[in-house]
Amino acid sequence: NLVLCSKGIPQTLAAFGLTSFLDEAGCKLVFYLHRVARGVSLSTTCLLSGFQAIKLCPSISRWMDLQIRSPKCIVFCCFLCWILHLVVNIHIAKHVTGPSNSKNMNMEKVYRYCSSPIPGRLLFSVTAVIYFFTDGMCLVFMVWTSGSMVLVLHRHKQRVQHIHSSSLSPRTSRETRGTHTILILVSMFVSFHALASILSFWITQMQNSSHWLRNISFLVSSGFPT
Repeated sequence: NLVLCSKGIPQTLAAFGLTSFLDEAGCKLVFYLHRVARGVSLSTTCLLSGFQAIKLCPSISRWMDLQIRSPKCIVFCCFLCWILHLVVNIHIAKHVTGPSNSKNMNMEKVYRYCSSPIPGRLLFSVTAVIYFFTDGMCLVFMVWTSGSMVLVLHRHKQRVQHIHSSSLSPRTSRETRGTHTILILVSMFVSFHALASILSFWITQMQNSSHWLRNISFLVSSGFPT
């Protein structure tokens, strides 16, 4: 909800022609909240997948001895996610400014309702590495845990194949439905976030990106939260 509201409401107002409805503090807050919320949403979704894999996969549960303790870790892990992304994205609150402060258009990236100075090459490189590393780790972890759950469900289906074959009901087995659900969710998750990261990187590289490209980037980044 925070991802959608922090970018959706200003984007909608800008689409109706309003461009100066946020001051500098409002721009800083909106951009900062959106980046933090996006990172927390990404991390907590991966944590959820990890805890599901721990409960579903007996080998992981015995190896890590986390099946009993895992519910107690959820709050602590979510708290760590918030702290991590609050710290990582603090530079956004420092650099984003209101559009009314744009004096040199060649030195700033002007959005519909806010602007920010064009980052230096070093700052841009460091920020890009941090974002791609955190996002990449989350996506890889999501794929690994989802693949583990799909493998467990597939093995379980093979063990109980004779039960399903003797049943007169033509319904799809629970293992198959679970596998399809996991594959659909992880495909949407990885596709939306990977495409959103590529578009965000592309927009940051361009000095004056078009409004339609920013709108597409916003729709893609809002796809999975929606």
